[in-house]
Amino acid sequence: MIEVKNLHKRFGNLEVLQGIDMKVKKGETVVIIGPSGSGKTTLLRCLNLLEIPTAGEITLGNRHLVFTESVKIKEQDIIALRKQTGMVFQNYNLFPHMTAAENIMEGQVTVLGRSRDAARKRALELLRKVGLENRAEMYPHQLSGGQQQRVGIARAMAMDPDVILFDEPTSALDPELVGEVLKVMKELAAEGMTMVVVTHEMNFAREAADKVIFIDGGRIVEEGPPEQIFENTQHERTIQFLSKITNI
Repeated sequence: MIEVKNLHKRFGNLEVLQGIDMKVKKGETVVIIGPSGSGKTTLLRCLNLLEIPTAGEITLGNRHLVFTESVKIKEQDIIALRKQTGMVFQNYNLFPHMTAAENIMEGQVTVLGRSRDAARKRALELLRKVGLENRAEMYPHQLSGGQQQRVGIARAMAMDPDVILFDEPTSALDPELVGEVLKVMKELAAEGMTMVVVTHEMNFAREAADKVIFIDGGRIVEEGPPEQIFENTQHERTIQFLSKITNI
């Protein structure tokens, strides 16, 4: 589904990603953890080309792109790859002048070319799925943070992506609202949606991930199933990181 080879990303003289290799199989939930500034979000943004890698390769589905500093990626290639991904952001990014249903409809109409009737039907189905069928006509300011994030998840799903990328989807939420978002994400994982999740929610990583990747300093330090990372890691840097945020 996704294969990344020797991926680098540099901002000026700062090399944020220093040769990332990773694979995500169809139906897998891969959780990326690591300290702030380690490159987690940059990696996620490179996967759907919100950031263009400096060097390396990305294969996503039937799309294969090679990045070099001397060759500019074509706009049609960027659009084609993005059509295969959905993105859920930290801060919701909903259109404030559109209702919940309209936010979910917008991309379906403008990008996928669906009729407004078909888009609305799909929007209502997805709002029901995330437990917000009675909030369809509400505007973002009328919704809690957790509800807005669930609309954001429904909006990503509406594009029928091959993979959904989550960039710390609960970090902007009050603690009591985190659970309702993680519940939806766990349900998606159980249904076999391919997901790559950057998060600080270690319990979610333990319970829902097929694979956990620990990144530090722009490099993958360790990867493996949750029981390996959280219970049997032999890497000193992983132990040091986890000891600060868990009880191991």
